[in-house]
Amino acid sequence: MSTNANAKELDRLDALSDDAFRLEVRDWIEANYPPGMVRYPSRRLFWRENREWFMRLAAKGWIAPGWPREYGGMGLSGTRQLIMIEEMERFGAGRVNDQGLVMLGPLLIQHGSDEQKRFFLPRILSGEHIWAQAYSEPGAGSDLASLRLAAKDHGDHWVLNGQKTWITLGTDANWAFVLARTGNESKKQEGISFLLVPVDTPGLAVRGITNLDMHDEFAEMFFENVRVPKERVVGEVNKGWTYAKALLGFERIAIGSPKLSSSGLVRLKQLAEEIGVADDPEFQASYTRFQLDLADLKALYASIVAAVKRGEMPNAQISVLKIVQTELFQRITETMVAISGGHAARFEPMDESDLHPSGQFLLARPATIFGGSSEILRNVLARNELGMPAR
Repeated sequence: MSTNANAKELDRLDALSDDAFRLEVRDWIEANYPPGMVRYPSRRLFWRENREWFMRLAAKGWIAPGWPREYGGMGLSGTRQLIMIEEMERFGAGRVNDQGLVMLGPLLIQHGSDEQKRFFLPRILSGEHIWAQAYSEPGAGSDLASLRLAAKDHGDHWVLNGQKTWITLGTDANWAFVLARTGNESKKQEGISFLLVPVDTPGLAVRGITNLDMHDEFAEMFFENVRVPKERVVGEVNKGWTYAKALLGFERIAIGSPKLSSSGLVRLKQLAEEIGVADDPEFQASYTRFQLDLADLKALYASIVAAVKRGEMPNAQISVLKIVQTELFQRITETMVAISGGHAARFEPMDESDLHPSGQFLLARPATIFGGSSEILRNVLARNELGMPAR
């Protein structure tokens, strides 16, 4: 899927030292970030807001740093991916619609059929397909294996009926990867299949959900006799829980990326300077602790990315990564609120700057819940890695 010209460019980048690579990434971001696009956004941006940035990254060949080259990615090492993340966050670049890039794409590369790879992967890279993750249901969130969305066998297709909820940027998507119950096995993790569904399929409706900061980042989907061809099942029928867990691993790597904490720490320092507490000894002690924690997080992230490139999936480390990153981000935003005093309750930026302590605080609240809550991940780690009894 890679062109010869793109392969030569990637070879050139690979030959650079890490410092030279960093400078090239920095210069390109500064020269190509869309002038009208917000920097350091306090919320997830919609497709209409980040489309131009997505397309510029795609045209450059930088939209999928971690994908193997043969599938159109950059094939970067963990260290180089971390450099790109650091430079994006240093500049305050907005996040693109990336669920196809960081979750579905890697899953299809590992488990998709040849035809699914040929059809879907190029369209993920081009932005033709914008994907949403339709996993959670009103009665199946943290206990995802209890999902009830029914898929009935009708010969050459499945018919889906039920509901999904808390779908990130679901109103932007034109495709969804969906977990549905295709069998009635006694163990709830069995009888689940992983399906790829176009959002414009008759009988499928999407409705936005407005959250605390009056932003409809999330959505719910309603399925009424939605027909899905059999060839849209990824892997084996009734084995979807295996693929769901693999995808959650990729999702947790994405959530565990240092980018949110890196961006939060930059904003914390800017906020402290604006308020006039940057030289306060108590603030300096907190800020230094955050810097050390972030350095540890970056080292863990780089080691996990390197393991995944070797074909490994270090699930225990990935769970630790997700816990550490999201809780560090929360602590950083709590400090932002603490030093902001009476300004912290305001939803608009302070003094017309791009600082937004309450927005960052609200952004950090659900981070320890989605993608696997910290409490459940700690229980799994305690049981599976430490041999402690289940509670």
